[in-house]
Amino acid sequence: MTDIPAEMATKAQLVSGHALTLPTLRVLQADGSLYPEAELPQIDKALALKIYRSCAFTRVLDERMLAAQRQGRISFYMTCTGEEAAVIGAAAALAQEDMIMAQYREQAALHFRGFTTTQFMNQMFSNELDLGKGRQMPVHYGSRALNYMTISSPLGTQIPQAAGYAYGQKLQGKDNLTLCFFGEGAASEGDFHAGLNLAAVHQCPTIFFCRNNGYAISTPANEQFAGDGIAPRGVGYGIQTIRVDGNDMLAVLAATQLARQVALEQQCPVLIEAMSYRLGAHSSSDDPTGYRSKEEEVKWRQHDPVARYKLWLQAQGWWSDEEDQQLIAQYKEEVLAAVKVAEKVAMPPLSSLVTDVYDEVPKHLAEQLEQVKSQVRQYPDYYKATAGKEQQ
Repeated sequence: MTDIPAEMATKAQLVSGHALTLPTLRVLQADGSLYPEAELPQIDKALALKIYRSCAFTRVLDERMLAAQRQGRISFYMTCTGEEAAVIGAAAALAQEDMIMAQYREQAALHFRGFTTTQFMNQMFSNELDLGKGRQMPVHYGSRALNYMTISSPLGTQIPQAAGYAYGQKLQGKDNLTLCFFGEGAASEGDFHAGLNLAAVHQCPTIFFCRNNGYAISTPANEQFAGDGIAPRGVGYGIQTIRVDGNDMLAVLAATQLARQVALEQQCPVLIEAMSYRLGAHSSSDDPTGYRSKEEEVKWRQHDPVARYKLWLQAQGWWSDEEDQQLIAQYKEEVLAAVKVAEKVAMPPLSSLVTDVYDEVPKHLAEQLEQVKSQVRQYPDYYKATAGKEQQ
């Protein structure tokens, strides 16, 4: 039985409102200079430029693939635009062997880890070279080699999974942890509370990283919760917590470096809330003009995380406008060339539908596969892309 806390009151008194508010860590100002007395994270030129290259690639990827979706070349897309600092800054603080469990807007972290342009395209075109064998929607990436758990569409499912995976790392004595990305909308799911409580009770080395971009698709934060954001919930579960400016690359890097150190040294979970804003739509199926104003978007574009970070790089003498133009042009050419190749690669064979699930394909799945093949044989013109491979 838990003892009654020693701190006491002699009068009945309710606590209400924002009884607990957390400060926001900031390092970089909008002009690329540091805030007075701000401390830099652990960063050198090589890491700084690797971070920026992932920023530049993600902007190009988002632009090109959203256009590809509008052209009908892929079915769906979600941009990372405006949240690059939250995503890449967190990924850059990890060891390559640390597990990342993403939501669906963290393609920048995957690029930082080494996912190639060709691999991105194969996944989005669901062709036979896709690591997921064409089973997932576009932008639902996964890579065992890069310790990036395959994304699942249902909101919040990765949160308790991250606690469990980190517990496994702890039991195995590994010097690694799991970082779990999610949005503030996902923090309204029951999985969030189950995951945080599990990690707190079992002291799992998990970094719960909340990208608070202000909207759960079209629902603004003030219609989701009445408290002071997501950070106080971590404190409520007994989890060490930090809030950070999610558009400040150096602040996110510093916060995540600290979180990783604490999580591993103390074998415990840490919650980070990054205050950010998505400059694009929720997805290619969304029209943000229905729930937010142009004035709001213009205001947040003044806090563009990539532009701010580039100014800091230039102030260090590590980057120039000429190098920037060359890099952007290189990525545009690279992405366009990869699109043209990937969209011509054949679809996966139908037999792959039932592989990699069980050691041996069970009878019911074999029967279902035969039904699909029969459907394809009956309507070959409708299933042109598949008909030639339906026996494979």
